[in-house]
Parts: sequence; C-alpha cells; structure tokens
Amino acid sequence: MSLETVQSFLSRYAPDIKVMTRDVSLASVNDAAEGLGVTPPQIAKTMALIQGDTPILLVLRGDARLDNRKYRDQFGVKAKMISPEDVEAITSHPVGGVCPFGLPKKIPVYCDISLKDFDEVFPAAGSPEAALRISPSRLADLTEATWVDVAK
Repeated sequence: MSLETVQSFLSRYAPDIKVMTRDVSLASVNDAAEGLGVTPPQIAKTMALIQGDTPILLVLRGDARLDNRKYRDQFGVKAKMISPEDVEAITSHPVGGVCPFGLPKKIPVYCDISLKDFDEVFPAAGSPEAALRISPSRLADLTEATWVDVAK
C-alpha cells in the first residue's frame, strides 16, 4: 500500500515524476545503485529519527554518514534512530522503502546539503523495489524540507 501512497502524492503534486520499479531489491544503498545503474552517492537515503516524541525524516546522499556532533549542534539533541518495528507504523513505508513522500501525516523532513552535490538523486518510493529520480531542490520543495548540514 505504501507504494500507492507515494504514487498518489506524486500524481497530485508532481505528475511528471514517475516511480521506477525493479524486480530486485533496492533496499540498501548499494543494491539501489546497482539496480538503478547509478553510483551509491546518488542514492538519497532517508533516515527515520526521533526527537523526544517527534519523528523526523533526514535525507542524505547514499555514502554520507550522520555526524553526531553536527546533528546535536543542529537539533540540540542526540541522534536516535526509530526502531525498525516502528518505522512502518510512523511513515507507512517499510524499511528499505522509506521516503519523504506519501506520508500518513505531516512529519518534519530535513535534507542534508550533501544532496546538493548532484543534479539528480534517487530516493526510495515507498517500497524496497521502487525509487524515483528527482533534483535535490525539488525533493526539498515537494516535502517542505529544511536544509541542514549534519553529514560527514
């Protein structure tokens, strides 16, 4: 069902963007890069974190790692991942398909500046077998994301 929520979101807000599905898993950065024929850094990975009681989504380039000090400086709290069991309940997307599109309710989205290294990036699209192609600026615009610098 999550793939359908992403497709519904795109048909409403960005009908020119089409979801790409594959017969192989795109769940990891390396699998997605191989399955889509791009480099791992071009994959836009979405991390689900919790700040107190508030979930957030953080989108980074595929080879970036979270810099804990930068994160704490930006948000004032230690980075804490949402448990895999809770990710789907909060986002409606299964692990490996988490993205900032088609969410059941408004969740704050943050895009790391590392995405700006590319003209196009490839986030998941609600399923471990689905992705889409989008410019980082459009991704941020569509999701009303705030740009941050929290990657190393």
